[in-house]
Order: sequence, then structure tokens, then C-alpha cells
Amino acid sequence: MKNIFSTAIIASVALVSCGTVQSLVQNTFPYTANVLVSTGVPANKEVSSTATATNVQTWFGGNNNAKIKDVRISDAKISVVTPSGGNLGDFKSVKVYISSSGTGEKLVASRSDISTGSSSLNLDLNDTGFLDEVVKSTGLTVRTVYELKNQTSSDMNIKVALNFSSVPAK
Repeated sequence: MKNIFSTAIIASVALVSCGTVQSLVQNTFPYTANVLVSTGVPANKEVSSTATATNVQTWFGGNNNAKIKDVRISDAKISVVTPSGGNLGDFKSVKVYISSSGTGEKLVASRSDISTGSSSLNLDLNDTGFLDEVVKSTGLTVRTVYELKNQTSSDMNIKVALNFSSVPAK
């Protein structure tokens, strides 16, 4: 009798901890995309760059997005990843849109009047409601629209990092 009771307790703990781990893993998940800002990009003109975003599920060949719901943008950041350095002080504004196969484009983050000289910047989130349809579809695309204050003297690579939060679907 003790063995059956002990086995039941251990099985219950294991099931609860698996659910907790899944909940923790699925509550926040990142997508990243890279943007090349070329030397020839003119100042004071909006320029658009589109890239397919990747996340950790893509790296391991899975897609567990069907197991989540109530997806919202929770964090958006841009950073300079050019080996020679660079800073975001050359930017006047940045807007980040997401879309995927069969979905419309949604503005998720932006920043205007950029005055920082640092190599990374948190963007202002645009709470567009739930993004389940976009994130659960295949091929998440990030379109970055930016405007420069001055033309850059060298190419600059920018990484756009988007974090989404969700709750597990039952």
C-alpha cells in the first residue's frame, strides 16, 4: 500500500513539474532578425528592411507554438552587432512590424527621436492586442522601417530582438 501511495505521489509531482517547466519555457520566447544598414542609405528618408525571424524552436526543428495562447509583445530591443562597432545615434526613428504566412502586418514596437549614442536600445511597445495568429503561423517576418539622421560612414548590422509572452494552451 505504501508503494502505491509513494508511486502516486511521485507521479503527481513529476506531472506537475513537467507542466511547470513547460509553462516557464513557453511564457516568454524570443525571435531575432538582422538588418543591414548600408553606407548608401540616405538621411531623412524612411527605409524598409524585411527579414525572416528565428527563434529557439526553429533551431531545434520543432514548433510548439500550437501549445500557447494569449501571445503579446513583452520586449523589443535593437542593438548594433557590427564587429567594428557603431552606435544607434545615427538613427532618427525605428519601427518594427511582424507578419507571417496569411496574416496582416502588425506594428509591435517603435522609437522616435533617438538620442542615445549607445549600441543598444529598448523600443517602445505597441500593444496591438493578442498576436496568436501571427506567431502561430509559419515564417514569422520582421519588417524594420528606419530613418537615419545622417548617412553612415560604414555598413552597420543591427539585431532586432523581440520577446513575446504567452500562457500555455490547455
